[in-house]
Amino acid sequence: MAERSTAAVDVADNSGEQPLTAQADQSTADGVAQNRERDTDNDEAQENTGADGSAMISPPELHSGHKLARRYRLEECVTRLDGFSSWRAVDEKLRRAVGVHILPADHSRARSVLAAARSSALLGDPRFVQVLDAVEENDVVYVVHEWLPDATELTALLAAGPLEVYDAYQMVSQISAAMAAAHREGLAHLRLNPNAVLRTSTGQWRIRGLAVNAALRGVSSETPQRTDTESIGALLYAALTQRWPYESDAYGMSGLPKDIGLIPPDQVRAGVHRGLSELAMRALANDGATASRHESACTTPEELVKAIGEMPRIRPPEPAFTTPPEYQRTTYQQGTYGRPTPHPGVTQALPTPPPPLQSRTGKALKWAVSALLIAALGLGSWQLADALLDQDKRSDDTNRTQTTDGDDKSPKKPVSGKPIAITGAQDFDPFGSDGSEYPDDVDKVYDGAPDTYWQTSYYASADFGRLKSGVGVILDLGKSQQVGKVTVSFVGDTSVELRAASSDAGAQPASFDGYSKVAEGSGTTVTLKPDKALKSRYLLVWLTELPVQADDGKWRGRVSDIKVTS
Repeated sequence: MAERSTAAVDVADNSGEQPLTAQADQSTADGVAQNRERDTDNDEAQENTGADGSAMISPPELHSGHKLARRYRLEECVTRLDGFSSWRAVDEKLRRAVGVHILPADHSRARSVLAAARSSALLGDPRFVQVLDAVEENDVVYVVHEWLPDATELTALLAAGPLEVYDAYQMVSQISAAMAAAHREGLAHLRLNPNAVLRTSTGQWRIRGLAVNAALRGVSSETPQRTDTESIGALLYAALTQRWPYESDAYGMSGLPKDIGLIPPDQVRAGVHRGLSELAMRALANDGATASRHESACTTPEELVKAIGEMPRIRPPEPAFTTPPEYQRTTYQQGTYGRPTPHPGVTQALPTPPPPLQSRTGKALKWAVSALLIAALGLGSWQLADALLDQDKRSDDTNRTQTTDGDDKSPKKPVSGKPIAITGAQDFDPFGSDGSEYPDDVDKVYDGAPDTYWQTSYYASADFGRLKSGVGVILDLGKSQQVGKVTVSFVGDTSVELRAASSDAGAQPASFDGYSKVAEGSGTTVTLKPDKALKSRYLLVWLTELPVQADDGKWRGRVSDIKVTS
């Protein structure tokens, strides 16, 4: 797919309650902006004075090739506005592309930008574009952040049309969960719009400009959680309808018709998912329209996450398979290559089979083969008789030496290695945004068919894209039993842990802490044997490191079979 630069933080659009009218800057795969001017004349007029009322300060005089801290080489200016500038740069020490915001040290917002950048960097959540450095040096303040050349802005995705239902569901789920985590740490975005939301090539959604975008523009809010929640509602509304939920046009999308107010997405466009439509209306501030049709409004990202969890889960679309063309046999395969095509209605004479071996050599060959067969049969009969005689002799010797004491009550050794039936299985994703990983396929791990499997979602790396510590499958053995070992077959080299609930657990534990690790291993077929006696009803097969699958080149785990023995 065509790649798109995400270096320029969205700092050149409108602020406050007025929707943005600027278009997203388009770029080539190497990150060079094609349209650097993202503000209208009205925007420039408004921005001559900063949001805090201070007079506009000219940005530092910098140019391509300039180095900051003898490390960050500026390549291209992508935004220059309101006393600061944003650049695409190269970190020469680590040899990677980065983005840099620069403003004078005496700028009225320099202190707040530094504070916001450092607070955002401390969060360390991979769902946000990370701040790498925040420095005041040589009369300038600069903030260095990640550059994601493989990610695409939501603005560009919506330019091609509304998102599919599953993509919109994933977007609002991941963005809401990320913002809920940020607000728990006291951080707000306040500039959450389609330019600040990115989808990577692996399908993960990320947010850029947490706290920093608002600090650069001097934006603040008395109700930051409500502001960010309404912004998420606007993102979902736009993803479902390709319309901006206000009267003004913004981000390359048309606004709603004037004088009709905010109408639900499923009334703007046919075929919109009803549950997602209601979710968008609950998140948006719609002047009381929520109460007339929907449930109570969501005023915080945490409430929005809870509302998403109460919705029926939206399944990913089934992959489309192309029916292979019907196999056609060629004339060569049919054995008629080089033969004339028979005329219709003409009976073809079958070729006469070759005569049997009637020559002198043929007769000698037949007698030799017969003699060999007779010799082999005689030798086999003699060996069989000899073996039977030896067996009878050993049986007699055993009977003579065997103890005939009928009171022998020596204990028998317990039978080990007896298969234990799995009565049920459940996917387990306690650290994911929606709490599940393909639950419809989880019974394939014990169906006995080696060509079927349960698989995880795909991730950016073997360690689940640093989003979680793992996912797994919970096995129900029907009752508490003595477990000797668990054998797991994977598609690809996978690292796995065996965890077990306590033997006296009356119900299946719902949290990850309810399972204790008893064994671990890695490979394509892994035998997990506890170090000491284990008795449990509920076992957790927990995947900790994923392989790259050969068929799609993505990091995902696949479990084809699980067997439990005593």
